[in-house]
Amino acid sequence: MSMKKMKETFFITHGAPTSAVDESFPVRHFLTSWKEKVLTDKIPKSILLISAHWDTSVPTVNVISDGNVNDTIYDFENFTLPLPKSLYQLKYPAPGAPELAKRVKEMLMESGFNRVDEDKTRGLDHAAWVPLLLMYPEANIPVCQLSVQSNMDATHHYNMGRALAPLKEEGVLIIGSGAATHNFSECSFQGEPVASWAMEFDTWLKHALLQGRHEDVNRYEEKAPYAKRAHPQPDHLYPLHVAMGAAGEDAKANLIYQSWSCSAFSYASYQFTTATAS
Repeated sequence: MSMKKMKETFFITHGAPTSAVDESFPVRHFLTSWKEKVLTDKIPKSILLISAHWDTSVPTVNVISDGNVNDTIYDFENFTLPLPKSLYQLKYPAPGAPELAKRVKEMLMESGFNRVDEDKTRGLDHAAWVPLLLMYPEANIPVCQLSVQSNMDATHHYNMGRALAPLKEEGVLIIGSGAATHNFSECSFQGEPVASWAMEFDTWLKHALLQGRHEDVNRYEEKAPYAKRAHPQPDHLYPLHVAMGAAGEDAKANLIYQSWSCSAFSYASYQFTTATAS
């Protein structure tokens, strides 16, 4: 394999952090097969990961200086179920990507985003390090995180992605990490079938993406069935809009993984392939 230009961007549902240690999680097997079945012919120069678990008032990048590695953040305080102690022993010491962080800031500001902040102390939260630990366990690819802004709308995030699209030409792998549906208050651990409202939203999202209806996805709150129920807060869907925008208007979407848990949690994950890439 060699480092090449990227023609793909991705949205992945990262799911519960326990997938890092529990082999019974189906999404774990999808992520561990990443280099063999999904991105098989390229080694990214660096990774830009848009995290649902970093929510700020303005776009923010983590700037980890050259020669230093990202800290591993154990941001599990909102989980109601007890988590195994082994989870807190895992580390993902991926190198920082300060040049990429500066480039992201410049590109966003040149595209009309008036303010983009830098965070020089933040490491990688579980939306980043848990999937990356399974996808690239060697932790040798520089990683930069970019935040979402739940105080803004989906089009804001789509435009963030459009501004960052040229990074693909530089060998940067752009991944949005969130969830296709995200309403823990309606999750059930009793083995019940998938809730109809969750299935309807997930199916609408799939059809809209596969048909290239970007504007409908940007206006999902008014277009999609049960939008507010599927996403009471938008933070876990906005990484999808960034990935979609970075792929380009004519990008082709493919559903690359699907499973369900807790009757209402969709693990749908998508690849967006840039139409004009050579």
